[in-house]
Amino acid sequence: MLYYWLHLFYIFIGSRLFWRKVDLISNQTRKRRVGILDCDTFRYMSNSKYAYYMDFIRFEKMFRSQLYDNTVKKGMFAVLGSQKIIYKKPLKMWSTFHITLVLEGWDDKWVYHKQVFTQNNQLCAIGYTRAAFWKNKKAQDMRMILENSGVTRAEMNPPEEIHEIFNRDYQLLKANRI
Repeated sequence: MLYYWLHLFYIFIGSRLFWRKVDLISNQTRKRRVGILDCDTFRYMSNSKYAYYMDFIRFEKMFRSQLYDNTVKKGMFAVLGSQKIIYKKPLKMWSTFHITLVLEGWDDKWVYHKQVFTQNNQLCAIGYTRAAFWKNKKAQDMRMILENSGVTRAEMNPPEEIHEIFNRDYQLLKANRI
């Protein structure tokens, strides 16, 4: 967990002091290397590390755009509502890969992202996330947040397939009451 917080601190400092600002709706790609601490049995990247890298690129996008000033600095905090990851090809230790963050759309409450892991122009994994911003135990209006953060596009509805992936979450929660 220490690695996670140190890397997040590095992203925050780099984003605020050294790296140029980015547009919220543009794709963002980062080149990464699978380190020894990322691997299970010292061979392939662990499934939990995919989620780490997905967090890192989402936080980098937030820190490098106007989103940070219009959310965190105003007392809001990011909440991950759901996440789905599909694995296709393992990533070996010491190999490099690219992760690309793609904005798929938003609605009143949620923003939807796709995060694609590639290596040598081959798809290795793909993750989908749904995130919101909360303040005072209430989800904030995503459209207003994005508008205040410089997004000029009024609407960007996520594709129906992505919306359906997350709509089933509530059905599963209702069916598994404890």
